[in-house]
Amino acid sequence: MTGSQRNDNWGSAALFGIFIVGNEAVPEAEWWAMTPAHTSVHAARVTAGAPWASWNSNRDSVQLVDDLQHGADQFASMQLSAAVVGHSSSSFLGGKGWDKAIIARLAEVLGSELTISTNGLDCLAALKACGIHRPLLVLPPWFGPGIVTTGAQYFIDHGVSPAATLSLDPGSKWRHLAPESRYPQGFGFEQELDPLYRQIVNAYESPADGILIAGTGFRCVAIIDKLEAELDVPVVTANQASLWHSLRQSGNTAEVAGYGQLFTR
Repeated sequence: MTGSQRNDNWGSAALFGIFIVGNEAVPEAEWWAMTPAHTSVHAARVTAGAPWASWNSNRDSVQLVDDLQHGADQFASMQLSAAVVGHSSSSFLGGKGWDKAIIARLAEVLGSELTISTNGLDCLAALKACGIHRPLLVLPPWFGPGIVTTGAQYFIDHGVSPAATLSLDPGSKWRHLAPESRYPQGFGFEQELDPLYRQIVNAYESPADGILIAGTGFRCVAIIDKLEAELDVPVVTANQASLWHSLRQSGNTAEVAGYGQLFTR
């Protein structure tokens, strides 16, 4: 055999399993952009609406939707370092206690020794690590008024009080569509970063002490450093928070450069 051995992206340091929305490409793309060497990312796709697990009548446990159950069954044999329910909306709509309940249910399948989290808990941990108490909460344009209100309430219920909320104006091509129609019509694949950057900069003001960009299907990690430099405040995003939390919870202290000060915490 001749020639040097090539990088095959094998997760010799850590293997992460993420449950993501079935028709989204952003979570995998952003995770892979930020993932340090010797760490691999593996996705299970879920096509159900939010939340991805329903409460029982006593509201003391949840039942996984079929796709989530199927993905968990497959992840169980993959020797993962951590698993993440990568769906902001599920945490928001599940309500207080839902994150803990779905983690308990997944632990029955994946094993209690495995680190399991949700995007909601990841964002809360990241905000705490960055010392953000009153973020400007930025939400994607496919979130209607109901989920915007529910999302803000989720953070309030967990001790974080958004200073304001900003729903991205999608522009004239998409503005006439109902929010829930924008992603199915293709906005998630045509989204541009410059309008997001400009709208955040224009909207940010005191008493906000940082920025949280929620929604794992919302393309944004490429502008984290640029926003932090412009506004001189920490920026947390959904996929960034989940990768950071997975690394830290699994004992991986690898450095990740270029995607915000969170990775220095």
